[in-house]
Amino acid sequence: MSLSDESINPTPTTRQDAQPGFEDTEPASSSMEEFYQLFQKLLKITLVLTGIIFISVWIFYSLNIALNYLIGACAGVVYLKLLARDVERLGSEKKSLSKDRFALFIGLMVVATQWRDLHVLPIFLGFLTYKATLIVYTVQTAFIPDS
Repeated sequence: MSLSDESINPTPTTRQDAQPGFEDTEPASSSMEEFYQLFQKLLKITLVLTGIIFISVWIFYSLNIALNYLIGACAGVVYLKLLARDVERLGSEKKSLSKDRFALFIGLMVVATQWRDLHVLPIFLGFLTYKATLIVYTVQTAFIPDS
């Protein structure tokens, strides 16, 4: 068999050479699937932490303080969902993250300072529960990489 007997089929070597419409769409859908799985995992961790902390605060302090914490934690979950929505739209529709979700935090703090029955510190710490979720997730992936 000589080299001239073999047929040579040209193959595109770069994305620029590939014909439009035939791009490999697998990585984009795979990465979005990973994003959705990560978001679901973070949401579950946040809800579990919220439940544990709510019950602990109720036992060690009072129901009023625990409910204030729960208000902040619910706002934190909404904030996390808004952040996930912004990240989801980042590549396809938008070029940068919006600042609208900060209005949620600012509004929550304004209501907490103006309403007599609400306490700012438990609400603020409840809002930061999603940050604790990120720490738990980071430690979990650092020490248990298969999880």
